[in-house]
Amino acid sequence: MFNEVYDVIVVGAGHAGSEAAAAAANMGSKTLLVTMSLQNIAQMSCNPAMGGIAKGQIVREIDALGGYSGIVSDTSAIQFKMLNKSKGPAMWSPRVQSDRMRFAEDWRLLLEGTPNLDFYQEMVSGLLVENHKVVGVKTSLGIKIRSKSVVLTNGTFLNGLIHIGDKNFGGGRAGEKAATGITEQLVDLGFESGRMKTGTPPRVDGRSLDYSKMVEQPGDENPEKFSYLDITKPLENQRSCHMTYTSLEVHDLLREGFDRSPMFNGRIKSLGPRYCPSIEDKINRFADKDRHQLFIEPEGWKTCEVYVNGFSTSLPEDVQFKALRSVVGFENVKFFRPGYAIEYDYFPPTQLKHTLETKLVEGLYFAGQINGTTGYEEAASQGLMAGINASLKTQEKEAFTLRRDEAYIGVLIDDLITKGTEEPYRMFTSRAEYRTLLRQDNADLRLTPKGFSIGLASEKRLRRMEQKHNEAEKFVKFFSDTSVKPEEANPVLESKGSALVKQSDKMFKIFSRPNITIDDIRKFEAVEQYIQDNNLDNEVIEQAEIQVKYSGYIAKEKNNADKLSRLEYVKIPENFDYSQIKSMSFEAREKLKKIQPTTVSQASRISGVSPNDISVLLVYMGR
Repeated sequence: MFNEVYDVIVVGAGHAGSEAAAAAANMGSKTLLVTMSLQNIAQMSCNPAMGGIAKGQIVREIDALGGYSGIVSDTSAIQFKMLNKSKGPAMWSPRVQSDRMRFAEDWRLLLEGTPNLDFYQEMVSGLLVENHKVVGVKTSLGIKIRSKSVVLTNGTFLNGLIHIGDKNFGGGRAGEKAATGITEQLVDLGFESGRMKTGTPPRVDGRSLDYSKMVEQPGDENPEKFSYLDITKPLENQRSCHMTYTSLEVHDLLREGFDRSPMFNGRIKSLGPRYCPSIEDKINRFADKDRHQLFIEPEGWKTCEVYVNGFSTSLPEDVQFKALRSVVGFENVKFFRPGYAIEYDYFPPTQLKHTLETKLVEGLYFAGQINGTTGYEEAASQGLMAGINASLKTQEKEAFTLRRDEAYIGVLIDDLITKGTEEPYRMFTSRAEYRTLLRQDNADLRLTPKGFSIGLASEKRLRRMEQKHNEAEKFVKFFSDTSVKPEEANPVLESKGSALVKQSDKMFKIFSRPNITIDDIRKFEAVEQYIQDNNLDNEVIEQAEIQVKYSGYIAKEKNNADKLSRLEYVKIPENFDYSQIKSMSFEAREKLKKIQPTTVSQASRISGVSPNDISVLLVYMGR
């Protein structure tokens, strides 16, 4: 049935698996995507949205490298918001509300239109491993499919167990069975495994809600989009979300079910996501709060199904229903399905290399929740990187990695493999020490040349990026070279309460003032004329504005990154024997031996390794 040997087999077709399969196939590798259900490719298992704080930057980075998540987010969007606009551009984060059904359909059609990609529906129950090297997979029907590399993206399916109150049953997602066999084999091969938990809220009938009692949450007045390509367009029409609140009455009703809650009666022993807690966890941990926000998110353009963001729960369904009916606007709510929690197997990611290849089995890659992360965006970025590296390995080409100062994806992977995680890992802007460099607006400038160099980003994408870069640079130079007279500048400055000028001054200097925006500068005749003459789009104008207003901050952070990145080039020999460095702390020796960092910079980020330990290591290495 499968006579040929594939270059890459991807197991699982969630966000990680879809990106992995697309990347490998688009780079020329003969790829097979194996999933338990071809009807659920790129399913949005939880909330119908992409992006958000730091996550939006990741989607932009995936797009810049040549992945599909940004394109699909645009084609299936029903609302767009740029979050944190009141803060500096390092914090701006794009987010879309998605049409759940269209999102999955668009992903499937993109994958079906990708050359070199085959599909097969069945459960993978094991790996074919010879001499510590993966050579294929085995399915539940006993079919063996050979390959040069395998990417595991099993999501919540590995021995998944669903909890609703005092009931529990096997499953990887509501209505879908769990995957078995892989965990047990990996443990036999020497891998360390653990359990994690996540959850999801009830889905309700939007026709039964009273939106007049809620606060409307519309999209941006001038919506943008995710993909840097011009094949997608910003939304012209949008659907609003709404906001309401829980109350003390709701909290009391929820507490009535605590004795039947798997969270509190010991049935669930694994850790859930700290930054996306269940509603019962919130009212237990924050008992002093009278209310919590709930965001009412439509599941699509036409469906009446609604996602109740903020009400994730594993309480008994009768308790969920009774409590939710006490929420303002939900007095007559009808359930489509109750919320639930799910426990699943994961593998501590310190067992991986920066390429996401496992240290124990050559050619085997892990991506997504199997590595202890949470979120579509985190999973998709890992899938992209695993697919890229699996493809490069089969082509006997140099591996592809990203540093912490190059991408949020680099921060994510470095955090995982260097520090590990004992709870579901979620990306935040605060995790990135170089976030002024890693903005959502410049992901293409940072990463598209890299994506093109490995054969993933198209030439069209590269040319578009170069045009944006050149036009923005010329616009910045225009501000540096062009002066404005006091009689033209002062009315604008006076209207903003800014100090007046007594003589002609360069526009760059005036534009650099904190309270002066591009809208103010466009009141100068020469600026508006330049924009019209050169037909500049909003992306170029925004890029130039950021380069002018934040040039000092950007230069300072770049300098810091350059200083610290020097240690990235100090390589540590493979299988280095740390036990011989007696002057290093015992904890440091143990941590370094376990994680086996590839550079001194990575070693310095390991918890328990002090600056003194790094100094000792450098001396020992003759540096």
